[in-house]
Amino acid sequence: MASHPPTPLPARPRLRRLDLQIPPRDRQIITAARASDASGGSESHPIPFINAVDRVPYAHFTYSSSADAAFDLGFDVGCRCEGGACEGCACAEGVGFGLKRECGRGCRCGSGCGNRETQGGVGARLRVVRDPRKGWGLHVAEFVREGRFVCEYSGEYVTNEEAKRRLMEYDELTSGGQFSHALLVVREHLPSRRACLRVNIDATRIGNVARFINHSCDGGNLTLILVRNTGSLIPRLCFFASRDIKEGEEITFSYGDVRLRPDGPPCHCGSTGCFGVLPSEQT
Repeated sequence: MASHPPTPLPARPRLRRLDLQIPPRDRQIITAARASDASGGSESHPIPFINAVDRVPYAHFTYSSSADAAFDLGFDVGCRCEGGACEGCACAEGVGFGLKRECGRGCRCGSGCGNRETQGGVGARLRVVRDPRKGWGLHVAEFVREGRFVCEYSGEYVTNEEAKRRLMEYDELTSGGQFSHALLVVREHLPSRRACLRVNIDATRIGNVARFINHSCDGGNLTLILVRNTGSLIPRLCFFASRDIKEGEEITFSYGDVRLRPDGPPCHCGSTGCFGVLPSEQT
């Protein structure tokens, strides 16, 4: 995944007869509606695009509020708590630093359970803001206290082979300076520490607003937590505030510490310890 430099709109598709029948004023209304809420009504609060830099009204992608549930075990697994109070069951037990466990689809506690903190969509008011150097970035539109859930990193789960193929394709496009991808690779180390589970989520084409979170060499103000729902084989990637975040502040996190490409995409995080180049590693 890389920062989001100003990116031209993709090639305009050939207009069908139906498109030609849309009056210019109606097109303006459609554009304004899309720019007013990146989620298209999928979240509890609108997430507007704010651009005082150029004339790009919004970013093109298909919105998905949460990572798909294709990796659920598919049978009745979960707690038997009633009334939404899961305080002592196995689902509510923490599993270690950087890991969190929540109730899943097979649990009887229901959607109102307090142990489903990250399952209700974006957890704070946000807006997508255009920057002349970084392109789009994600900012909070309210004060966010340390430890609060902010958002999930939603997108397509892809295999390791597919992730490698896409990254090679994306690297070629990125080398031209007019493209930035949003494929995030996270490794979950197993208890034995002898192996790890690699999770690849690509939000380049399908995802939510977490795709606009930029890198910061100082670690940023977000912590990435792996959240595993009971009954799910693959964890979800969720961001929590690592400190108090002021209203209007950009939210960022570290993409990693390895930089194998000294001539890679430039970093514009602006931190005092900025390395000048975005992280990169072997895929």
